[in-house]
Order: sequence, then structure tokens, then C-alpha cells
Amino acid sequence: IDMEEKFKYSEAIAELNRIVQEMQSDRCSIDELSAKTARALKLIEQCKARLTETDADIARLFAQIDEDK
Repeated sequence: IDMEEKFKYSEAIAELNRIVQEMQSDRCSIDELSAKTARALKLIEQCKARLTETDADIARLFAQIDEDK
């Protein structure tokens, strides 16, 4: 997922799953481990930010519903 492309949570999760599978396999060399770990951390940060943003959006929507009562 390129930072300039629109972030898609489902694609980030799929990529994280692939990274984990590769890291757990015999195919992942020690040379690749650092790069894969760095990529995984970046994806986790992006996912966390999206979840936080979504949580705030939902909280605002519920607050509007409560105000309209």
C-alpha cells in the first residue's frame, strides 16, 4: 500500500497477514526480517489511526442522535 494511495483498512490487514505468514515460514531470511518488521509496524500504525478515527466518527454520530432526542 503506497502512502499516496487511498488507505484501505482491509488491504492493510491482508498485507499484515501475508507478512506474518512469510515471517513464520522458512522462506524469510534474516536479511528480510528487518524490512518486513518495519513495514508491519507502519501498517499497524495506519490501521490504529483508522480505527481511532472511525471510533471518533461513531461517537460523534451517537452524540448527534442524543442531541436530537
